[in-house]
Amino acid sequence: MDPLAHTLAGATLAETRLKELTPYSAPALILGANAPDIDAVTMFMDRDLSLWFRRGWTHGVLAMVVLPIVLTLLLLLVDRVIARLRGREPAARAGPLLGLSTLAVVSHPLLDWLNIYGVRLLMPFDGKWFYGDALFIIDPWLWLLLGSSVVVAHSASKIGVSAWLALGAATTMLITSFDGAALLVRLLWCMGVVAIIFLRLDGRSQGRIRRIANFSLVATLLYIGFMVTTSRLAARQVVAWLAERDSVPLEIMPGPAPGNPFRRDIVVADAEHYHFLEVNWLSTESIRFTYPSIDRGRESPVTRAALAAPQVRGLNNWKRLPAYRVQKTENGYRVSISDVRFARRVGSGLGAAVVELDRDLRVISP
Repeated sequence: MDPLAHTLAGATLAETRLKELTPYSAPALILGANAPDIDAVTMFMDRDLSLWFRRGWTHGVLAMVVLPIVLTLLLLLVDRVIARLRGREPAARAGPLLGLSTLAVVSHPLLDWLNIYGVRLLMPFDGKWFYGDALFIIDPWLWLLLGSSVVVAHSASKIGVSAWLALGAATTMLITSFDGAALLVRLLWCMGVVAIIFLRLDGRSQGRIRRIANFSLVATLLYIGFMVTTSRLAARQVVAWLAERDSVPLEIMPGPAPGNPFRRDIVVADAEHYHFLEVNWLSTESIRFTYPSIDRGRESPVTRAALAAPQVRGLNNWKRLPAYRVQKTENGYRVSISDVRFARRVGSGLGAAVVELDRDLRVISP
């Protein structure tokens, strides 16, 4: 999920009784909820390196042990430094900090699992990808649910109010200007923002922040459960719909639609093609084709040689629904590679690459 969702998850946990366990509880929860994304630094180094490293080492089981310990030691050190400067004894307790840091760090890959990008939960022992296919990577309802108690709790000052107004305006502009968001989604988002504003203006809310936070967490878990369940339901419906047409898919990916819990964008793979469908439970035609089918491209010695190229090592590791196009050139072959999770034509989208090979299937340096 996006950094805002992770931050709000940690901040909402902090607005429950958890922040009272020890000093620095809130920093432990907020920093821990974002800690696994330290691998995002690779995005500024090299695109293929990012695909190789992202959602791997820092999102796997080993990191779930190491990162909480590192964060706890860091916060204890900060507490000691501040205590010495102020002439007092350190107040933070290691046990509660470690528990809170672990809870926050573990929440991160669990949220990341919910989208189609996936996460390698067993790293570094096993590089298998896991996909929840339940939430769009930016989910406005997650922002609203997790943001309510945090906004109420941290908008007492003029600076706090200004910061939340700026964030609210930015996210509202993002949601309302996004072409993939339906009109109903935009209207409901605006209503949700207004509801949070009224909640903030209601003087009684300040004394109910913990209750609001607890309600937000429960509502978030119910929403996630609903999205996971309906994604599985959409996949089963498509299988039955295809069976009526004497078609048996090899693989189905029920991708979530931005902001619409009642629609899924489906990718169906058969032996030779990818087909794109939509499941929309609010439409009279609940299942329909949306885009022209595309060739998967057969795996062959040419495509295998291209995937062995060092410049696509990350793409080869990250791909889930790959499509290939092989073109003969004067010197050999040009192989276009893409993943149809993020593209509707071969050679485009996130992670797409082109590899040049000579006639002996050796990589021609770019």
